[in-house]
Amino acid sequence: MRPVGLVATAGYLPDKWMTAREISDASGIPEEVLVERFGLRGKHIAAPDEHVSDMAVSAGRALLDEQGLDPADLDVVAYFGSTFKDYQVWQAAPHIAHRLGARNAFALELDYVSCGSPVVVRVVRDLLRAEPEIRNVLAVAACRESYLLDYTNERSRFMFNFGDGAVAALFRGDTTDHEVLGAHMITDGSFSLDVKVPAGGSAEPASERTVAERRHFLDVPDPLSMKERLDPVTLPNFVAAAREAVTRSGADLDDVALLCGIHMKRSMHEQVCSALGVPLDRAVYLDDTGHMSGVDPLFGLDRAAREGRLEPGDLVLLLAAGTGYTWAAACIRW
Repeated sequence: MRPVGLVATAGYLPDKWMTAREISDASGIPEEVLVERFGLRGKHIAAPDEHVSDMAVSAGRALLDEQGLDPADLDVVAYFGSTFKDYQVWQAAPHIAHRLGARNAFALELDYVSCGSPVVVRVVRDLLRAEPEIRNVLAVAACRESYLLDYTNERSRFMFNFGDGAVAALFRGDTTDHEVLGAHMITDGSFSLDVKVPAGGSAEPASERTVAERRHFLDVPDPLSMKERLDPVTLPNFVAAAREAVTRSGADLDDVALLCGIHMKRSMHEQVCSALGVPLDRAVYLDDTGHMSGVDPLFGLDRAAREGRLEPGDLVLLLAAGTGYTWAAACIRW
């Protein structure tokens, strides 16, 4: 079977950093609760004229420059970030590929919200295995969902950790350099309507009323019901996705050297680490960025690699969950 490697990554964060105190002022949630329970010291906020395509291009250019890779040598450009993009009913991937100068690449777009990182790793791995003429795939993601938050809406308070940023990852066929191994996904569609922006689609077209009633922000119609149904399955599904991905990699959970997950409240992060048997010091926790939709796991991996936290041969586990609900995991042998 053709080996596939994740040969490089690069991240991007907007200049503005919103502190926990500022989030507290906007939301009414005490600063100490945000820091200790939400696990949020602060988060980056995109400029008003900075969109997901801009941030994805910034991350992509940084990676290409660091690698000395001509954009013309890219065969595929894939976007796997937030579905809140520059425009509605619009694909970001072709635009990003054009701006990067990837004139020989075709564009691919994946809508997997917060579990985008492990999903794109799996999809790109399989694409490179299936089509030997493809060599270089650049995957990019960005998030600007801080602009979808209504801090006066207590139903959506668990999403107040949403921040902005981007990541890029270069995959290459016929290399075992940081080889992509096993992956797994679990979906429970009974949660598909629990988290959404209510207005702006065909079910509830935009109108003066929807704007006046602030129905163009993220909302959870019945947070208590969602919590009652989600709490019993979240941790088991995280563990099941992780265990199967690791097993498919020919390894055990005890072999995981680094866990790169999505940002979640601190207690849930600790529960996931405990259930997987991963010490907290072997897990990346993005308390200075908050949750950046599908960006988090690969951004965390990029940060860990740049900080020298990885050794050759280490098993890296990317783990995420996205509303809908899908839990996903993928493994990389560093």
